[in-house]
Amino acid sequence: MAFFRRRLVWFPTWSGGLFGFTLLALIACALGVNAYALLAPMQPAREARTLVVEGWLGPGELQQVAAVVRAGRYERVVTTGGPIEAWSDVGGWGTAAARAAAYLASNGVPSSGAEGIAIVAVPAPLTQQDRTYVTALMVRDWARRSGTTLGAIDLLSAGVHTRRSWLVYRMVLGPQVEVGAIAVPPADYDGERWWTSSLGVKATMGEVLSLAWTKCCFWPAASESGSMP
Repeated sequence: MAFFRRRLVWFPTWSGGLFGFTLLALIACALGVNAYALLAPMQPAREARTLVVEGWLGPGELQQVAAVVRAGRYERVVTTGGPIEAWSDVGGWGTAAARAAAYLASNGVPSSGAEGIAIVAVPAPLTQQDRTYVTALMVRDWARRSGTTLGAIDLLSAGVHTRRSWLVYRMVLGPQVEVGAIAVPPADYDGERWWTSSLGVKATMGEVLSLAWTKCCFWPAASESGSMP
């Protein structure tokens, strides 16, 4: 009885190894340079009448919402988010959704008059995990309770977080709702040159890992997702 078998194994030469390493390095550089474009999509839905704004965004990102509203044909802006600590200069808001709604109403998004747009705060409960998923569920449930037919929406987020939020909202709302994505530039670093700052590196690398985990390992219950009427 034989316990060992002779095998022929191919190993790269020194020049072959160098070529392979160089090729991998070039691919990594290309992916790095284009990471922001991949993670921060700008693909609005053509017929969107609802703009969903992630309420955790800071003032620098929220200041860009008014321009987005003016460029679209939105009937309402929905802000999301759970319990928070107040900003130093803005108090009295228990949730990110309420804070963002108040900020938008006082910073360029018309909420009255002939061009008035409804600004609706849709708060989420406190949760330590799957926060984007929970906020998407709250938007879906708000639409059901209020009798609002979504049809098509645009989701606005900041920079590299946008693609993962876009994926989660499509997962929750299902194929019957067209979900577009609008990524506004982050206020704290240059998104397209993310590797030049520690904040950019942390945000981008973190989103790469989080997006990979969401795609391969996040499977919400069928009763909780994809069930918009």
